[in-house]
Amino acid sequence: MDNRFNPLRHIPDPSIQGYFTLVLFTMWSFFFGLVATYYMGWYGYNGFISFVVHCSLIIPLLLTRAAFLDAERDGAKWLIRLKKQINED
Repeated sequence: MDNRFNPLRHIPDPSIQGYFTLVLFTMWSFFFGLVATYYMGWYGYNGFISFVVHCSLIIPLLLTRAAFLDAERDGAKWLIRLKKQINED
């Protein structure tokens, strides 16, 4: 992911950017692994497995969109407030 185009660039702390990138990477790797095993036929088709595979697509999409929108909207103001609060204590 190129940081020039990644919405997480609005988070001022590079370590937090890296954390969110790693979490999203792990989540998407799990999803693609699940989809690959499903479509290679390692699971038989049934309604529950189909539901799990479809939810494993929708949930990562929603979480990724939420992370990107929050980073773009606020510029990660929550992080700045948290650091101020920690420094005050």
